[in-house]
Amino acid sequence: MVRKGGYFFFIVFFLLSAFNNALCSEDVEMKERSWSFKGIFGTYDRSSLRRGFQIYSEVCSGCHSMNYLHYRDLSAIGYTPDEIETIAAEFEIENIIDKNGDLSSRAATPADKFVDPYLSDELAIEANGALPPDLSLIVKARKGGANYLYALLTGYQKAPDGFKLTEGLYYNRAISGNQIAMPPPFSDDIVEYEDGAPATVDQLAKDIVVFLAWAAEPEMEERKKLGIRVIIFLSVLTILLAFIKRKVWEKLK
Repeated sequence: MVRKGGYFFFIVFFLLSAFNNALCSEDVEMKERSWSFKGIFGTYDRSSLRRGFQIYSEVCSGCHSMNYLHYRDLSAIGYTPDEIETIAAEFEIENIIDKNGDLSSRAATPADKFVDPYLSDELAIEANGALPPDLSLIVKARKGGANYLYALLTGYQKAPDGFKLTEGLYYNRAISGNQIAMPPPFSDDIVEYEDGAPATVDQLAKDIVVFLAWAAEPEMEERKKLGIRVIIFLSVLTILLAFIKRKVWEKLK
């Protein structure tokens, strides 16, 4: 009886979970987009990467950290050593202990990680009401990845008539429940792109997502190149082995 009861409760729990997931997915709007980095030959758009970093620096870095990136990593997206040194020097590493044992601060260097916007999680929660997620691996951490983030960033709109929006939250058609605590981060021309590209909400969302995709998987291009080389090598080896086998069996016959 206990075993049957256990199976019964497991089945009920599974069905309720599936039903709940179905309900939650009904109000999530997420479309598949064509990204340059998708597919076996996919690569990152370097112009989009630089624009994405500019967006992070000017818009997102005030709240969100990127603890898995160092300033020197920006060389992979086209920044020169002098540019990276200048970027890093704009930030200060605080609460470090100097040679005299006193708390001190210094300008960040290319070897440092991206400086956090807050000195502690407690201060971040106090300022925002919740802890803003670190963006280093956000593309990997969210189901739907790049498509979800793009849909989220472009999904803000006025709540439809009859929708009860909780005070302090914002309506977003791309998130489950359609309510989110983060204010709309983008508006047209919120940044002035260095390359002169039009800074529409759509373009801003696309560029920051490309940058975050690179941040989550900076080795992707090298990995794909290696994979292609391995496939070519194995293909040639297979043909060669098939030829050798044929010759060997011809002699045995």
